[in-house]
Amino acid sequence: MDRRGAVRRVGAVVLAVNLVLAAAKGAVWWTTGSYAVGSEAVNSAADALYSVVVLAGLYVTTQPPDFGHPHGHERIEPFVSLFVAAGVFAAGGTLIYGSATTLLAGEYAVVVGPWAVGVLAASAVAKYGLYRYCLRVADAYNSPAMTATALDNRTDILTAVAALSGVLGAIAGYPLLDPLAGSVVAVGVLYTGYDIVRDNVDYLVGAAPPPELREEILRRTFTHPGVRGAHDIVAHYVGPEVDVSLHIEVAGDLTLQEAHDLESAVAATIRTIPEVDDVFVHVDPQDVDEPNDGGRPEHLDRE
Repeated sequence: MDRRGAVRRVGAVVLAVNLVLAAAKGAVWWTTGSYAVGSEAVNSAADALYSVVVLAGLYVTTQPPDFGHPHGHERIEPFVSLFVAAGVFAAGGTLIYGSATTLLAGEYAVVVGPWAVGVLAASAVAKYGLYRYCLRVADAYNSPAMTATALDNRTDILTAVAALSGVLGAIAGYPLLDPLAGSVVAVGVLYTGYDIVRDNVDYLVGAAPPPELREEILRRTFTHPGVRGAHDIVAHYVGPEVDVSLHIEVAGDLTLQEAHDLESAVAATIRTIPEVDDVFVHVDPQDVDEPNDGGRPEHLDRE
C-alpha cells in the first residue's frame, strides 16, 4: 500500500475505535456513575473529535503535488501533529482539574460491578493495538502525524490503566485511589503533549536532522570514485522531510558532460535515503577555494 492509502486507513481505524470506546464508556458511566469511567468516556469522545480533524488533515497532506505545491503537501503534517498535541494538553488539563476537585470535595464514588472493569481493560488493550499499529505505519512512511497519534494512544493506555486502578481500589474499599491515580497520569499526559510539540517544532523551523543522517549523506556521496572532496554540506527539515545541499569537488579536467553525470549520480544516491526529499549538488574543481558563509561543516576530503 502507498503512503497515501496507508495513513488514510490508519486515520479511519483510529476514528472508528475511538467512537466505539466513547459509546461503550458512556453507557457504563450512565449505569454506574463511576468518576473514573466518566473521565475516560470524555477522553475517548475528545479523541474521536480530534480524530476527525486528523483524518481531514491527513487527507490534505497525502494529496499529490500540484502547481501550487510542487513538492506535495506533506509539510502540513506537523500542523496536524500540533493539533493532536493540543488535544493531549486538553485531556491532561481536564484530568488534573477533575482529580483536584474530587480530592477537595472528598466525594469518592464506590463502583460496584464488572462492567466498569471490563470496559477499561478492553480500552487499554484496544489502545495498545492502536499504538503499535500507528507506530508501525509512522516508521514505515516517516509520518509525524502518525507518530503523534501513536504517542497519544500510548498515553490513553496509561489513563485507562489509571482509571482501572481507581475502579478496583473503590471496589476494594479504597476510593481515594481513583482521583490520585488520575493526578499521576495527568502529568504523563501533559509530558506526551510536550514531546509531540518538541518534535514537530523542529520540522517547522527547519532544524538540522540527527548527525547520523549527515554521516549517511557523506558516506553515500563518497561511494562515487569521482568525488574527491565535499564542503558546505547542509541538511535541514522542510516539514517531515529533509532537503540536502552540498558542494562536491572533482578533477578539474572533467568535461561538462562528465561533471553533470557525476552530479546527477550523487544526487540520485543521496535521494534514496528515505528521509530525504530534495538534493542540490554543486560541482567544484578540486583545490578551488570558496568563501564559507559560517555555521557550516569544514571541508572534507576523501579518505
